[in-house]
Amino acid sequence: MTVNLEQFSLEGRVALVTGAGRGIGLAFAKALAKAGAHVVINDLHSDIAEEACHSIEREGGKATPAVFNVTDFDGLDASIEEIVSSLGRLDILINNAGILIRSPIEDHTMPDFMRVIDINLNAVYAVARACARPMKAQGRGRIINTGSVMSISSRPGVISYVAAKHGVLGLTRGLAAELGPHNITVNSIGPGYILTEMNQHVLGTPFEKTVTDRTPMSRWAKPSELGGTAVFLASDAASFVTGQLLMVDGGMTSNSLLVEPQSLGASS
Repeated sequence: MTVNLEQFSLEGRVALVTGAGRGIGLAFAKALAKAGAHVVINDLHSDIAEEACHSIEREGGKATPAVFNVTDFDGLDASIEEIVSSLGRLDILINNAGILIRSPIEDHTMPDFMRVIDINLNAVYAVARACARPMKAQGRGRIINTGSVMSISSRPGVISYVAAKHGVLGLTRGLAAELGPHNITVNSIGPGYILTEMNQHVLGTPFEKTVTDRTPMSRWAKPSELGGTAVFLASDAASFVTGQLLMVDGGMTSNSLLVEPQSLGASS
């Protein structure tokens, strides 16, 4: 059997990445752009979205900013319709926007819990729902949700994040079952611990060593190391892959995930 590398091309495709102004989201966007997609960069802040677009364009890619709040559930349909009207289609969605609030349960208020659930889970459903409409009309689509090692495990101090990421896995499987007949695949990427701006504060701490020691690859990942997985799942090479959680964690979830209770540490 020969491999047709053209299957990995995203030429002519339009991709929306939420929370793509920096960090993991920007890494996803850059990877899709390098594979040929026109990437729509979503962020809450226009200056961040525009700078992310400029960074992609400087590397020869095509990008457009889209400033909207993924938890504006009443306005999402209009935001997605505007993208489709402007660019003619929508082929790929990476549901990446998310937050993490660290605190022990006695300090983790219901507003804290609901804010994390709204952004990390409810918005994943709402954006996917809005994007499914044009994808169904086109007869094809790719939806990729950002999961986590916390989609299948847990650790102290991030209980709402754990609940949300477990929910993302269930949502991914449910959407895959529902949208499969419309030639829309739905998968999740499970990043391990990534060296992003959000995690700079733990570098050189015991938590960094804990993560490194429990990761068979013996290091944290660079954001760019997630890009190939996103391109694969967005491409025709993954046309029969749906309902899956693909871990990109250096083998961490194949190893012990016991973490000392005092180590509340970084997001994943």
